Amino acid sequence: MEYQAKYITEDIKLSCYEDRFFKSDIMFDHHMLVWFISGETKIVLADATYFFRKGDIFLIPRNQLSTIINYPKDEQPHKTVVMHLSTEKLRNFYANLDVRPKLSEGPKIFVFSNHPLLESCLASVVPYFAMEELPSEIASLKIAEAITILRSINKEVDNVLANFEEPGKIDIANYMEKNFMFNLPLEKFSYLTGRSLTTFKRDFNKAFNSTPQRWLTRKRLELAHYQIVEKRRKPIDVCYETGFENLSHFCFAFKKQFGYAPTELLTQVNNSKTL
Repeated sequence: MEYQAKYITEDIKLSCYEDRFFKSDIMFDHHMLVWFISGETKIVLADATYFFRKGDIFLIPRNQLSTIINYPKDEQPHKTVVMHLSTEKLRNFYANLDVRPKLSEGPKIFVFSNHPLLESCLASVVPYFAMEELPSEIASLKIAEAITILRSINKEVDNVLANFEEPGKIDIANYMEKNFMFNLPLEKFSYLTGRSLTTFKRDFNKAFNSTPQRWLTRKRLELAHYQIVEKRRKPIDVCYETGFENLSHFCFAFKKQFGYAPTELLTQVNNSKTL
């Protein structure tokens, strides 16, 4: 896979994927502001799916579980400018502001497609990628400018950007039922449910009477089976959106679980629909 990332600071990078696609299950440690120069991204959350293309701008909050699938498009690579809005930078920004964030049921991803002010701000950092580095003072100004623009566009972002709390202990069964399709280390799941890894495993066994790995594999395969039967989706698409890293492993686990390959199941479904 041809991937290039050029950082002008630790918080601002130009990201480029030349390959057919790149898939990853991610929990971001920082809020991510992304501007698309070319290519396409599909972002799958537990309860929503987003598509982003050339010119689109979006903000994805930290600790948001996501499946990210990046594609080249129109013979152009997948290329983006990415700005990390770190907790440190945000604390400095909000230090002298009287902002009291509220718990919000707002969007999981904030979309600002083709917004001229944000696009101008993010485009202004592109020339610096030709330099060895960007002076830290300029980088801080660019990030502060981006945050200021975000707040002027949508006041709801304060509830996300000015919230510095770490995840608290939550109901493990409810959380895992909603997020089992994301293939992340157990350490990440334990953090997001407000537990140590040892406590997570203990509470998980109490809730499901199973080890996390066995339960996760079964749930992902059941979801894949449902997607093929009810949505008539192709195995290769189902594979990457149900927590599997490659098609061969998915097909092996699927056949072991159900006794037939996912392609066989799809053929049966398609044949039954035409009768």
